[in-house]
Amino acid sequence: MTHAGENIAAAPLDLVIERIRRVYRGWGRGTPVAQMRSDWDAAFQVCTVSVSCERVSAGGVDSEWIAPANAAKHKAILYFHGGGFRFGSVTSHRDLIARISEASGCRVLAINYRLAPEHRFPAPLEDALAAYRWLLDQGLKPECIAFAGDSAGGNLALACLLSLRERGLPLPAAGVLMSPWTDLAATGASYTSRSDVDPIHQRPMIVALAKNYLGEDGDPCNPLVSPLYADLTGMPPLLIQVGDRETVLDDSTMFADKARAAGIDVELQVWDGMIHVFQMFGEELAEARQAIDSIAKFLDKRLPMNAEREPQ
Repeated sequence: MTHAGENIAAAPLDLVIERIRRVYRGWGRGTPVAQMRSDWDAAFQVCTVSVSCERVSAGGVDSEWIAPANAAKHKAILYFHGGGFRFGSVTSHRDLIARISEASGCRVLAINYRLAPEHRFPAPLEDALAAYRWLLDQGLKPECIAFAGDSAGGNLALACLLSLRERGLPLPAAGVLMSPWTDLAATGASYTSRSDVDPIHQRPMIVALAKNYLGEDGDPCNPLVSPLYADLTGMPPLLIQVGDRETVLDDSTMFADKARAAGIDVELQVWDGMIHVFQMFGEELAEARQAIDSIAKFLDKRLPMNAEREPQ
């Protein structure tokens, strides 16, 4: 599915791109990872949506409940932030999470999973699984839970689904993936075909982030590292949103093709002219707000309206 982009407002998108570049320009080879994380949080921490935020320990994982007023108590979204497994947090993604929460009317449990290089694979996956188990222990039913994530968080959402299936545990009702990083081997043709139009992410950066997550001897084709290489049988319905300008575009398109071939209900939306995780910029971009509305509609069809009624 492609959204026409004839009327894209260039100025707001250019301002968004400059916001991101400004952060990257402040980093060099010797920049400590702690400073990178602090800079990223500082650049994107402003939340423009009125929601409640409550810190919790979800199975030992530092987490936050983010919810609009009068959110349904019987259903929830488990959210995994992006940042290449190196930086990013609930703080940097709070506005995006809050907008999804407000649009969907769902509480969101957003987790601060452990980051590399201090905590490489499988530490983030272990944290994701612990948070999901905690949600179940709180009395939520699997059919009342959806996973959502952007970039590396989309990877983590898929890895968590695959791990749950391998263990014979109940899967959530659906998954929402924004610019998911599904192939840490970076084999997609879009790394070349989109290299001139992607203003932020080039293949060397992606490969470096993968090595940071895996270590020198890690296997980027491990299905729990790169879900593109997994057997996708039995996955729940998925919504995938990706920008047409992304070098990681094929991580979404190839994954969607493989998921459909496995019989999975997949809705793929390719947004013309948009960049990596453009949904983060709901204050600036009309397309971001439209994409979040689409996420809410997808979830509304797949999560029950109330505690007794099953989703359609």
